[in-house]
Amino acid sequence: MSSTKIHNSRLVRTLYLVAGFTALILAVAGVVLPVLPTTPFVLLAAACFARSSQRFHDMLLANRVAGPIIREWVEHRSIPRRVKRWVYLLLALSFGSSIIIMPSLWHKGMLALLGAVLALFVWRIPVRDSAPSVERDVEADPRQASKENR
Repeated sequence: MSSTKIHNSRLVRTLYLVAGFTALILAVAGVVLPVLPTTPFVLLAAACFARSSQRFHDMLLANRVAGPIIREWVEHRSIPRRVKRWVYLLLALSFGSSIIIMPSLWHKGMLALLGAVLALFVWRIPVRDSAPSVERDVEADPRQASKENR
């Protein structure tokens, strides 16, 4: 998928591997913690694994949730529209519920500001609409295209 190669130094590979697992742990924590983003840590883990361990990099790319998002980012520097919609929904739910339960007006304001900054950051990420399903099916199985053209 990418031209990144495993680093030659064993020490550097170990540091990348530790950084990759740390990023992955933070990504998992970001699923339940409203202020911690998940996707940037998954992308960071993929980048670290690409330089340290082909096995872990392949496992992350094979993940049914994270794999397509990582490939989309690496190939097109964008995220699918449906993922962006989910990000907005989860951002609104997590920050909204946190703002509701916070007793202090100061904390509510800080959460609202942080949520707005994160929403602005997500808004700036390019969106690439996926190809129609027929085109994806043809790409997956070229023999099907020859049958449909007859």
